[in-house]
Amino acid sequence: MKKLLLLILLTKQVLAQSCDCTRNFEWVKTTFEQNDAGFEYALLMKGRQAYLDHNQRIAEKVKSITTLTECTPVLYEWLQFFRSGHISIRITLSTSSAPAPEQDFSSWEKVSVNEKEFKEYLKMKKEADFEGIWYTEPYTIGIKRMEEEYVGFILESGTPTWTKGQVKLRFSVHPDKAVFYMRDHSAVHADNFHLEGKNTLRIGTFTLKRKYPEFRDEPALEQYFRSMSAALPFMEYLNPKTLYFRIPSFSYEYKSAIDSVLNANKSKILQTENLIIDIRNGTGGSDVSYKGILPYLYTNPIRSMGVEFLSTPLNNQRMLDFISKPEYGFDEEGKKWAKESYDKLQADLGKFVSLMDPVMVDKRDTVYSYPKQVGIIINHENGSTDEQFLLAAKQSKKVKLFGTTTFGVLDISNMYFVPSPCGEFELGYALSRSRRIPDFAIDGKGIQPDYYLDKSIPDSRWTTYVSQILNE
Repeated sequence: MKKLLLLILLTKQVLAQSCDCTRNFEWVKTTFEQNDAGFEYALLMKGRQAYLDHNQRIAEKVKSITTLTECTPVLYEWLQFFRSGHISIRITLSTSSAPAPEQDFSSWEKVSVNEKEFKEYLKMKKEADFEGIWYTEPYTIGIKRMEEEYVGFILESGTPTWTKGQVKLRFSVHPDKAVFYMRDHSAVHADNFHLEGKNTLRIGTFTLKRKYPEFRDEPALEQYFRSMSAALPFMEYLNPKTLYFRIPSFSYEYKSAIDSVLNANKSKILQTENLIIDIRNGTGGSDVSYKGILPYLYTNPIRSMGVEFLSTPLNNQRMLDFISKPEYGFDEEGKKWAKESYDKLQADLGKFVSLMDPVMVDKRDTVYSYPKQVGIIINHENGSTDEQFLLAAKQSKKVKLFGTTTFGVLDISNMYFVPSPCGEFELGYALSRSRRIPDFAIDGKGIQPDYYLDKSIPDSRWTTYVSQILNE
């Protein structure tokens, strides 16, 4: 019995040691070095000595770390040496134990405001200002001026940590400073807050929507807020000469919705002079999601460079996953392609392998007269598939890009996730590199717009500005 107890204790000790941050770092480092398609390219660009220095600094950091919560951000910091995207540390450890009880905040500062009288007071307002009843998931918040500051207090709460009357936020105009209290009552400070239109309040990174009193925003602002909050793609007329197409995401699950909008509005598109495509704040996704848009932009053959896959036993496993795992949704034809690709990759282990033509040319027989001009609105949040779409679209003589430089995460792509030895997290890295690099690199640079929209043009006015340019 003593021997059995000793064996159990030793097993627990070895498990604890094998999951410490140093060992996790060593596993991430080795796995990435051996399998990531962009590893050698990053060393070529930044230098091996810079990499060795980075390793030493991170190795010292992880020595003193004792929890997974502290460890994973440092592991991600190590990954950021290589690029800004298509890298990930994703925690997967299940927490089977009961959640910790909520802290008691019953003594938190409260304000006493009669809600009925407050609404009567607000009803008399003729101009929109900070005072009002606002909503930010899952809270309804009253904001009232009290002496030299505005105080936000809970009217309705969707969490047990906040109760009616408790102070949720406060800000003063002179000087500009604000504080917003989180679910756990920790303070987030901000020195920028403002009204966008009459019904949207921005406090740092937080957004509140006015519930009462009701004010009407001008049409351009209403259009902007509706577009940026849209969960699905849609198309509408801005004026008789201009159609507006909002696409929140090119994720594969959006493909059918994008195609549906295009099919429903085909006759309008082919009879309207201008088309604005707004992909701001995109999420990347799948190249097939934007394929239906290209015929409307086409003026001449569109060239795109292929990618090469780094062949390693771990990387090639993804092809077997395509075959064996139903969640990938591969049909028999897709599984056949995956098996052929797997065999081709396995034949050249340790090398970069092409599974497609090095250069692909999309040549079409039809060039539509309309739309005559296409403006695509972009910003820094656009990366990956968004940028692949832009590389294709900007080859058209019809297309101009408006906005700010994109994120710049396209050259090293096709992410794959593998579990850590202890199953606490997954490492996400890339399987392929573009044939464009180093001659035409996007990573770390982004794609620049043809028309840069500087900070003097508010985001809410970008669509109006683009429409004016196209209609001149």
